[in-house]
Amino acid sequence: MQPIVIYGVGSPLAIDAEESCLRLGRRIAVGIRNVDGPTYLSAKVTIVDAADADDDIRRCEVVLPMFTPGQRLAAWADAQRRGFGPLATLVDPSAVVASSTTLTPGVYVNAGCTIGGGASLGELVLINRGANLGHHAALEPLVSIGPGAVLAGSVKIGRGAVIGAGAIILPKVEIGANAVVGAGAVVTRSVPARTLVVGNPARVAKTGIAGFNDLAV
Repeated sequence: MQPIVIYGVGSPLAIDAEESCLRLGRRIAVGIRNVDGPTYLSAKVTIVDAADADDDIRRCEVVLPMFTPGQRLAAWADAQRRGFGPLATLVDPSAVVASSTTLTPGVYVNAGCTIGGGASLGELVLINRGANLGHHAALEPLVSIGPGAVLAGSVKIGRGAVIGAGAIILPKVEIGANAVVGAGAVVTRSVPARTLVVGNPARVAKTGIAGFNDLAV
């Protein structure tokens, strides 16, 4: 199996991607430092500045373990400019993923997640620890699902939306592009694009929030 590059070692989730690779038996070629600042990989992984990566490193599959959609998108654009790629699809072996789930390049499913039958995950989707996605969940590109979030059956999440830790979304609810569901919110009805909802039951806290839906993957 092709070695993997963890691109963006300044993200705290980089250590989770490292652990997922170790559990999968996937060799990590290097971690890539693309911005100045602290790094979050263990001492077992060699860290290389993006500008110093050689051709062999740039040809490795890339995982982008940033929770914020905009950060993932910016990091992937930077990686492409530097000649890195292709994107990896990384699913922790502790996750339970239905065989009928559609996984696309750039998806990272962290430890302990459950994904039901017929679900689809678009490019650069990130599912964080212990999240539970019901049957026929449909996640467009760049969606981020926080730790312990629960999506019931047939939930649809628009491009670039963020679902906070421990949020619950009821069946057949649609979350619009670039919307944000606050941590612990219970969403009983659909949420418009670029809208922040919080609380139980979830209520609109802000509209017209910034998003990334107009940027290409």
